[in-house]
Amino acid sequence: METLVPVDLYKKMGVIIGTQICTKYMKRFTYKILPEGFYLLDVGKIDERLRIAAKFLSSFNPEKMVVVSVRVYGQKPAQMMCKYVGCKPVIGRVIPGTFTNPRLEFYIEPEVVLVTDPRADRQAVVEASRVGVPIVAFADTDNKVDMIDLVIPANNRGRKSLALLYWILTREILRNRNILPPNEDLDVGPEAFMAVKVVEQV
Repeated sequence: METLVPVDLYKKMGVIIGTQICTKYMKRFTYKILPEGFYLLDVGKIDERLRIAAKFLSSFNPEKMVVVSVRVYGQKPAQMMCKYVGCKPVIGRVIPGTFTNPRLEFYIEPEVVLVTDPRADRQAVVEASRVGVPIVAFADTDNKVDMIDLVIPANNRGRKSLALLYWILTREILRNRNILPPNEDLDVGPEAFMAVKVVEQV
């Protein structure tokens, strides 16, 4: 089966580059360790999980789907996905009670949650799990995925990687919903989903 985007694009955008740590669960998604100690993720498994996740997410009412990103490089991609799909972005800090306390003015009652990073988005993961909402997550080699229902193995830190991942997922969800024809792309490329590079303060 043809991959969702060319294998070279997955590599060029750094989607397959893991960390120097690999948790027991994530080992099944890796295929090689570089001499510098970095784990590489299997392109075929990334692609397969993106297909499964898109199919799963497209079965929900988009208004009941929440996309979470505490990570700066995931915030623009999450917002862009929500713009196209019609879901709700929760970016920056997740305030305790967002999914669990109906008395709060910013309370949301999602039916499914997508998180950029199980560690950074821990608050959202814990709350969604507590109320029995399925959780889909991009997970890097060092992530623990104990409360995640569907893992998409990928570099979830890189600016380019997150842009491409969210772009693919957005396109596939819209194709699954027959909003986009099977072979048609979004009207913008992955670069439109890319966050501005953060300049570290000296």
